[in-house]
Amino acid sequence: MADPKDDDEDIAEETAFDQLRNGDSGGIAARFLAAKTEVLQKQLAQLHLSHFREWLYASAEMVVGLVILLIFVGIASAVWSAAHDNGLVIESFSVPADMNNRGLNGQVVASRLLDKLSQLQSQTVSSRAASSYANDWGKDIKVQIPETGVSIGQLNDYLHEWLGDVTHISGEVLRDADGNISLTARVGSDAGPVFTGKEADFDKLLQQAAESVYARTQPYRYAVYLSSLDPKDQSRADEAYRKLAENGSLQDRAWAYIGLSTIYSGRNQPEEALRVLHKALELRPNFAIAILDIASQEGQYQHDESTLFWNRKLVAALRGGDASDMDPRAAAINARMAQANSAALQGDFQQQLKFDAEGEALPDSGGQIETLRQNDLLAYAFMHDGAGVHSAIADNSMTANRGVIVNRTAELFGAYTALGRWRDALALADTLEVMVAELGPGAISFETNTVRPYASLAMAMLGNVDGAKRRIEHTPLNCDLCGRMRGRIAAVEHRWAAAAYWFGMVSARTPSIPFADTDWGMMLLQKGDPAAAIEKFKSAHRKGPHFADPLEGWGEALMLQNRSDLALAKFKEANAYAPNWGRLHLKWGEALLYSGDRSGAKTEFARAAALDLTGNERRELAKALR
Repeated sequence: MADPKDDDEDIAEETAFDQLRNGDSGGIAARFLAAKTEVLQKQLAQLHLSHFREWLYASAEMVVGLVILLIFVGIASAVWSAAHDNGLVIESFSVPADMNNRGLNGQVVASRLLDKLSQLQSQTVSSRAASSYANDWGKDIKVQIPETGVSIGQLNDYLHEWLGDVTHISGEVLRDADGNISLTARVGSDAGPVFTGKEADFDKLLQQAAESVYARTQPYRYAVYLSSLDPKDQSRADEAYRKLAENGSLQDRAWAYIGLSTIYSGRNQPEEALRVLHKALELRPNFAIAILDIASQEGQYQHDESTLFWNRKLVAALRGGDASDMDPRAAAINARMAQANSAALQGDFQQQLKFDAEGEALPDSGGQIETLRQNDLLAYAFMHDGAGVHSAIADNSMTANRGVIVNRTAELFGAYTALGRWRDALALADTLEVMVAELGPGAISFETNTVRPYASLAMAMLGNVDGAKRRIEHTPLNCDLCGRMRGRIAAVEHRWAAAAYWFGMVSARTPSIPFADTDWGMMLLQKGDPAAAIEKFKSAHRKGPHFADPLEGWGEALMLQNRSDLALAKFKEANAYAPNWGRLHLKWGEALLYSGDRSGAKTEFARAAALDLTGNERRELAKALR
């Protein structure tokens, strides 16, 4: 029901407006409207004040809510951090009073033990991810300093003790009646061994205590540390790995076999190395690091088909297999390296360079970038690109590391062989013989399976066939490179049946690798049988469709059949995969000349003259130009 006062006000307001319209701007009507305006202004001010108060109340509620949220987030973060704490806390040691008075108090002893443990961790280099260890400290190693009263810091410590898995180290230093001291470091409630000696040997005792703590809390890392101490004496590391392989967790057992394989490789026991790697795969069928090491072992012994298989398997394992406990940096760079190796084994050296470049752009892991750069050098050599080889050499940084120097020398030796620089290759082979002898048993397989077969070929190409045959005689028959080099030495002597025997043997066991068929085709060209050579080049091309050598050989065979017109297509195709190959452009120019294209021939001859050519090839070029 309407209020009568509102009706009266509405009537008065209407009457006032009528008076104003009739010209009465003074009197009662004007005063009424003025009063009405004043009332409206007050109501408006009250309305603004009310809105301001509501905004203040809402803002205050938001601030309170935000503070509560921040407190909740802080508590949740502290709880999460505490629950995931696997750190190491070293408590203050108990020490004799006289040592304490000289400043060697319990906190100082704890700090020195911390330094020793940190140093042990820094010496432990492994492809294994730190997060995969059952008791991983990470970088969270600290000395506990006692506090008085209750503080936020202490409450946080209590939370970590309650929810986390913190390892506590405690201990004491005692002095006996003879003045000797004994040092004990305990892991939790586990009574550790006692180390006794003169006070002058305190640092040595502390090192022994640190190693004892490391062995009990980080058994796999401790085994890796032992293996780094003396490459010639791996007995302690061997024992530590064997204990882990028998009694460790599933992860530690699998990784222990990786460590054992490294020891066997260093002793030149390839069969044993592969045996324990396959035992690791029995535990974890897609274990990426085991697959990586098998691929490396097979490559070292020149088992090409098997090497290709395991490199492809490694790529799959790193993408979706069992690589969760591998260091992510190692996994990323080894995936590129496996792809590069697979490409190289099928003659696709441009693709190898692409994968090498991708790997070199990643964070380094265990010196892998150095290996990729060395592989670049060989890729250019197998593309017959001398300028590329020298460019790759120039990209190498200076080093005093003996192992790196040996590897670089070996890669250069292989490059000289691929480029046909026989005298340079043979000189480096002699240098490598000395270097490899200094590296111990682990390098014997490299000398036997790589240096010796290439050096033997260089000797044969320089006219010393008998010396070459003696040098290669005791290389393994299951070494694919050795078999191919035996065949090429036989071809130098024109012993065609013997050469075919060796090439055929290697070709049969390498159905995915084009090299033996390419060598076989080149031998048949030398023999003067272009039709048979073309069949071998076709086979090599099926195995390695991006390998330039069988295409170039195919072109030369067609020229011998007086089909230079068809040879042009093969040379052009080969050029896509080896654009800086001097011999390719020489033969291409000859084919153009025979086809009547003197201008095109001149262009190819000029290109050939600017690239690497052997002495015989330069004589051919001079003859063609005349």
